[in-house]
Amino acid sequence: MRFDILTLFPAMFTGPFTESILKRAQQAGLLDIVLHDIRAYATDKHKSTDDYPFGGGAGMVMKPEVLYRALAEVLGMGAVVQAEAEVLVPLPAERPPVLLMSPAGEPFTQGMAEELAQAPRLVLICGHYEGIDERVRECCVDREISIGDYVLTGGELAAMVIVDAVARLQPGVLAAASTDEESHSDSLLEYPHYTRPAVWRGQPIPAVLTSGHHANVHRWRHEQRLLRTLQRRPDLLQRAVLSEQDREYLRRHGWGTSLLPDDPAAS
Repeated sequence: MRFDILTLFPAMFTGPFTESILKRAQQAGLLDIVLHDIRAYATDKHKSTDDYPFGGGAGMVMKPEVLYRALAEVLGMGAVVQAEAEVLVPLPAERPPVLLMSPAGEPFTQGMAEELAQAPRLVLICGHYEGIDERVRECCVDREISIGDYVLTGGELAAMVIVDAVARLQPGVLAAASTDEESHSDSLLEYPHYTRPAVWRGQPIPAVLTSGHHANVHRWRHEQRLLRTLQRRPDLLQRAVLSEQDREYLRRHGWGTSLLPDDPAAS
């Protein structure tokens, strides 16, 4: 899978993309992460990429022409755009999804990561300053994505999060079993993990984990997922697929008092 990232600060990506799992995946040819410096497409002598907003206000806005030229080059139509300097040339209909990192975008979720992972290529635009010129968003952006209800200094950190979440779902990047029971994989949080020693500073692990009874271990882990979700993210239970046994377990731990829509006790 290929990721094209348009950014004013390509050096920010050096550490996250050159270590650990993403590094190995790139070395194995499973991922191709390409950074594009937006500033390289500025045409004035100062290589400026921003300007004052019309109507006044605080902050600066990313200039449309610079970002448009960068995006056109990434999509293989740079020469056409340069030849038609006064005309807005539509981007090709058959193109990879163009994603804008934006606090005004739709919330990024595990489900969205799984959806995006089906595409062979993604183009990510890292906004900066007060944002990008609205005309570029209207003509060129397929989807705006937010990683949370807060504002960052730029879209680079959001792009790192999205690349990491999507890349790890690609075949071969992780062992298949590694993603089967993760938090949010089925609207439930992940169960707790333990490793050796079995007793650490007087704190033992749950006895079921050393029982050798695989069915009991599986059931314990599933119940822990239910319990953690109820305690930490009860909102997720609204869309989780629950058996009657799951519901009974949750009710014993107070689910009925939370009055969630999917809880029969709430009706």
